[in-house]
Formats: sequence, C-alpha cells, structure tokens
Amino acid sequence: MNRQTGFTLIEVMLVVTLLALTTATVVFNLPDSRQDMAQEQARRLYHKLQLLNEDAILNGQDYGIRLEEKHLSYHVLVLKVSGWQEYHSRFYVETQLEDSLQWVFTPGGGIWEHNDGLFKPESLFDDDMFADPEQKEKRQPPQILVLSSGEVTPFRLTIFPQGEKQTQGWQVVASESGEILLLAPGETDKSATGRKGRQK
Repeated sequence: MNRQTGFTLIEVMLVVTLLALTTATVVFNLPDSRQDMAQEQARRLYHKLQLLNEDAILNGQDYGIRLEEKHLSYHVLVLKVSGWQEYHSRFYVETQLEDSLQWVFTPGGGIWEHNDGLFKPESLFDDDMFADPEQKEKRQPPQILVLSSGEVTPFRLTIFPQGEKQTQGWQVVASESGEILLLAPGETDKSATGRKGRQK
C-alpha cells in the first residue's frame, strides 16, 4: 500500500505563523542602528576633544574644530602665525557623519555666542589691499577653540537620527568651567557631572 508523505495545509500554516512571529520578535528587539551610529559619532568627537585638549596643554598649541554643517563633517585646525591651517595628523582626520544622522550646534553663552565677533576684529585699513592674491581666499575659522591654556569654547553639539526628535540625541558638551561631557539621550549636564564625581 503506497502512502503519500508530505505536510498538511495546517502544518504548513503553523510553520509560517511561527516564522512570522519569530521574525517580528527579532525585528522588534533589534536596536536602532541609527541611534548606535549617533552614539558612536558623539563618542568619537568626545574622545577627540579630550585628546586635543591634552595635546594643546602639553605642546602649548592652540587648536580649533571647524564644523561644516552642509557636509555634516568636521576637521581640526591649528593656529599658526599665518592663521588657521589644516592640522595633518593620523589622530585627527576629517570626520564625516552618515547621511542618516543630523546635528544641532549651539555655541555657549556670553561672548562665545557671538562667535563671528571673535574672529573679525575691526581694522583701520583694508587688509585685502595688501594681501597676496593667492592668500585672498582665507580658511574659515573654527567654531570650537581648544586653547593651550586648557580652555575650551563652551558649546553643545547634539547628534541624532534624521526624522527623530533632538531630545533623542547624544550630546557633546563643553561647559563654562572647561569640562567636556558626553551625555546620553535624556541625560542632563548635572546628572553627568554627578556620575563623573562618583566614578572618581
């Protein structure tokens, strides 16, 4: 007697249902990779600033970070006699954020809020009149200064996924006191400072 072997319709439907439920559970529990990217980029900038701050103090050199909002990138500059120059170092290469991210940069309070005034002193003469024609196109100044005195321009940079609320972003903050902080979404400056104090 020949018996046909195979699956019944109910068995097939049961397997398909179990696969669908498993897939839905896995997808639901997967972390948002864009949020991970935002965290990674904020952490990278935070560590770069810490290293640059130490470098500035040890070498007696003034540095700056120029943010290119249009390209979602930033690079490190060094202050020379001739002005701000690109800083060539394997530790401080230009960093480009992913297209799925965005940032909001907020300069600190006080004189730092009017950062254009810091770099454009009034002159009695037209400086361009005596400038070398090849030097006419000047490099844009940095928005963040890391000085040899240990000072850092107060600022707040929030990195978050496109389409998400800014409150869901990771923040890199330089306070008025010169402390550099990395804040998780929902974390405040005070809670991070308290956390750092407990860790010491």
